[in-house]
Amino acid sequence: MKIAIAGAGNAGRAIARELIGNGHQVLLIDKNPKAIKMESVPQAEWLLADACEITTLDRASLDQCQVLVAATGDDKVNLVASLLAKTEYGVPRVVARVNHPKNEWMFDSSWGVDVAVSTPRIIAALVEEAVSVGDVVRLFSIKSGEANLVEITLPDNSKCVGKTLSEVQLPEDVSLAAIIRDGHVLTPAPHTLFSAGDELVFVCSSAAEGALKGCFVSSI
Repeated sequence: MKIAIAGAGNAGRAIARELIGNGHQVLLIDKNPKAIKMESVPQAEWLLADACEITTLDRASLDQCQVLVAATGDDKVNLVASLLAKTEYGVPRVVARVNHPKNEWMFDSSWGVDVAVSTPRIIAALVEEAVSVGDVVRLFSIKSGEANLVEITLPDNSKCVGKTLSEVQLPEDVSLAAIIRDGHVLTPAPHTLFSAGDELVFVCSSAAEGALKGCFVSSI
């Protein structure tokens, strides 16, 4: 898969290394010469140019990319790059970094954003996940809030402990994506048995989060 990353700072380079490690073709774009550190990600293509300009995106052959990641430290730049990628080049998937929580409401489909990743929100979610057992922790939103990725750590007294997935009726608009247990990621199956301390990762609608907690967290 060909992926363009607008912003070659620490975040952009880290994303690039991860994606290249997973076998993807990556192009890093940045207008700041100091950010062009080709030796840091030698397997990537590099472009010294402004990701908010059509001429740059033409040179990047953005119409041939399956994904654009807008990862600069400037929300305005991320929004403009996202909008151009979606409207001018029809990039199927646009992921944008939100730097300031007050701007998060703008990162939606009207600006071409499919997935908005709020750095402060993720940090807060990771903190909550580390200290919260028995609470629904929202990790991030997908498709402008239409769905959320959430996590629940089962407490010892959860009514689901000792039951299999087939014995638990999931609320409407909820899908169990993964179970993390003892450092291993398990694919949920009907016979999967829930244990105390399991970290359950769901995709669900915002409206379903309350029902999800009632289903998995309420004590016996």
